[in-house]
Amino acid sequence: MMKLSLGPILWFWSKQSVFDFYGKAAEWPVDTIYLGEAVCSRRRELKPDDWFDLARDLKACGKEVVLSSQTLIESEADLRRLRRICDQHEFAVEANDQSALQVAVRNRIPFISGPSMNIYNVATLKVLARQGLKGWNLPVELGRETLDQLIRGLKEEGLDLPAEVFAWGFLPLAWSSRCFTARHYNLPKDNCEFRCLEHPDGMELRSRESQELFRLNGISTLSGSRYDLMRELPDMERMGVSTVRLSPEHLGMDEVVKRFDQVRRGEVPATDPLQLVEAPPCNGYWYGKPGMDLVG
Repeated sequence: MMKLSLGPILWFWSKQSVFDFYGKAAEWPVDTIYLGEAVCSRRRELKPDDWFDLARDLKACGKEVVLSSQTLIESEADLRRLRRICDQHEFAVEANDQSALQVAVRNRIPFISGPSMNIYNVATLKVLARQGLKGWNLPVELGRETLDQLIRGLKEEGLDLPAEVFAWGFLPLAWSSRCFTARHYNLPKDNCEFRCLEHPDGMELRSRESQELFRLNGISTLSGSRYDLMRELPDMERMGVSTVRLSPEHLGMDEVVKRFDQVRRGEVPATDPLQLVEAPPCNGYWYGKPGMDLVG
């Protein structure tokens, strides 16, 4: 049976909110939990020791824990935090950029490539496997056809590299050295007053026609529609996908996990997660269509 994972929290939540969220997640039917700040270095509600303590607590609850690295490394301070994550040998690391990959390889620590890593072919996966890659995430802009080719190619090469697919949540699309949330409030990035705390699921960005195009989240831009591949789980299982990833949100996440767990067990959920949230659904990338499209 496929595993369920909780990706790292992409939003900026208070320290207590994070603790409360993972206190509940410890009881959810998820197999793997990714922990750590993956977006902005100014989000310091939790220190590295807090993340390590959370990781040990969740491991004691039977969860597999992976420490996520920051996606955009911009300073020596960012590198110090990255080295701190990769200096331990209790947990695997999710490498979300090339620098994290290099530090993990140097420290000989098992690592997983995150969805922001540009992995498009089997040749890349073969190189990374020789360096310690233990699993990989399909980039969010790729779909079923490419995933199937990659899984088949790995089998032909005799490589056992578990594949993970982002299956629920706002799609992380881009990162910038500029902070869009601070810009919205006419504040400099280095004195942003941590306004992201006021937007626990990001800021909606709509077109002139009132179409929800994107979500602004500090230095990152996410899809305005929520990606949902719940109905595709049986197909993923047939292809050989190991894990489906659910991206945390501050409301309704327990119900989303429950529905995905029911589907992976072959049950029909009583309600659809799409009815639990206020955002248009999308699944276009999975079918090779524009990402904001809803197919089927």
